[in-house]
Amino acid sequence: MNFALCLRVMRPHGACKSSLAVVLLGCLWLVGATNGWAQGKARQRGSVAATPNAKEVLQTAIKALGGETALRGIQALRWEAIRHTHMLEQSERPAGPWLVSYEQLSELRDVQTGSLRQTISSRSILTPNGDWMKGMTMIVAGGAAAMEFNGRKGPGMAAQAQEGEESLALAPERILFTALNAADLRAETSLTLQDVPHHVLAFTAQGKPHKLFLNAHTGLPTAAEQVSAHPYGMFSVWGDVTTRIYFSTWMLEAGGLHYPRQWDVQRNGMPYQSLTITQLTINPAIPADSFTIPTNIKDAYAKFQQKWDDLPLGFRGRGQIAELAEGVVRIPGSWDVTLVRQTDGIVILEAPISSGYSAKVIAEAEKRFPGVPIKAVVSTSDAWPHLAGVREYAARGIPIYALDVNQPLLEKVMTAPRRTFPDALAQTPKRPQWRIVAGKTVLGEGPNRLELYPLRTESGERMLMAYLPERRVLYAADLIQRQPDGSFFMPQYLSELMDAVAREKLTVERAYAMHSAPSAWQEITSAVQKAAVAAPREPEKANK
Repeated sequence: MNFALCLRVMRPHGACKSSLAVVLLGCLWLVGATNGWAQGKARQRGSVAATPNAKEVLQTAIKALGGETALRGIQALRWEAIRHTHMLEQSERPAGPWLVSYEQLSELRDVQTGSLRQTISSRSILTPNGDWMKGMTMIVAGGAAAMEFNGRKGPGMAAQAQEGEESLALAPERILFTALNAADLRAETSLTLQDVPHHVLAFTAQGKPHKLFLNAHTGLPTAAEQVSAHPYGMFSVWGDVTTRIYFSTWMLEAGGLHYPRQWDVQRNGMPYQSLTITQLTINPAIPADSFTIPTNIKDAYAKFQQKWDDLPLGFRGRGQIAELAEGVVRIPGSWDVTLVRQTDGIVILEAPISSGYSAKVIAEAEKRFPGVPIKAVVSTSDAWPHLAGVREYAARGIPIYALDVNQPLLEKVMTAPRRTFPDALAQTPKRPQWRIVAGKTVLGEGPNRLELYPLRTESGERMLMAYLPERRVLYAADLIQRQPDGSFFMPQYLSELMDAVAREKLTVERAYAMHSAPSAWQEITSAVQKAAVAAPREPEKANK
């Protein structure tokens, strides 16, 4: 107890000197007693060294998992698991709640070679009719990935390979020995994690910074962390990404091994995946061809993979670069871009994919319109792939038009660490030239005048629509999406778009979006009317 606080509590109002002496003696005794009690409780909890010996802490952790012999004896693991994955990159709000993919997994791991075979069934709002997509198998082995689905085999994606390799590397049976062998293993200041004191060990493996968070009471690893770039997929927008896996629900397994049955994966502090192992077999028999990737698929994998910075302009199967109207050029791709030539410069609609892709878009604009300056870029959405190339425009000092509610996310993109693959902005930092849109905003004049409108709808809360009034053409961000059969995905999106058009009193003849070529406006309104018609009710069956 604090001595001054004791005096305030025990001193009687208007006390004389003799009674104050008694109070002083009482306070001295009480402070000593309570401090002694607190020290005793701390001893009961166990004192935690601020910077312990790193190798001693690791040896304690290895012993806690069942001992070095048991841990090194793990040759392979097979498990059945359930998992959910948050679609952080494309949910309605960047801070959640997020769209969820639900998954069932059968997984085989060769611990010694760092190979993985995973068969997965998944379902989400994005799967057709919400049904399970069953039987997709992925193999990660020897620096390559292969996929098999419905009897068809082919190369996997580099992002899948990296994610599989990351999961293998951070698993308890490997990460502790990786740390033990690291030349730069060191203990950092201990901290409190999940309300429990933890030792923190730091080291480098394969050129990547790692950390281990070890429970100071049990010795078990609570979390393993790695910092690495993810240049092949959705997370490339964030440069060097911090992945942390939390381990919990520890179970005593055969051979005296302790193993975590729940793995919670965070990326940059955001909840990415949660895995629960329902069945675990240690050292199962492994069929000889479990991790075999044929040479032709390996070669195709090596040829197909490209960093998102290196993707070429456009995309096979999405059509050719073409004019929608004079001076309005659509560049189809995995994520589309539009060039709008105005009297005083070029406006670019969207900055998707990567800084490298934006550089290619800018080069295309300069080739098509020689000597015409790029006056602005417009980012219409908060989906990560839609805005992942915005840093290139900031590096070149080009004004960036963006919706007000998206500025905090865009600011994070601008300051994301890029040590592994530095882009132009990382090499020469520069403050972005923001043009924040909170209401109707007009860019330029003449036949290609652009009007920007915040959608302010439920699904389109964080989107802008761009309207060419002289052309009666509307760009709808992400709210128009054609499916392979010609129907529209999520009629809700179209309904919201119609409401916004009516609210702003726009006269639209054609509309297109990030993933869709232009459609007649009548097609949009008809699709909404069709979706709004209630399906005929099935007759009830008579009770037998």
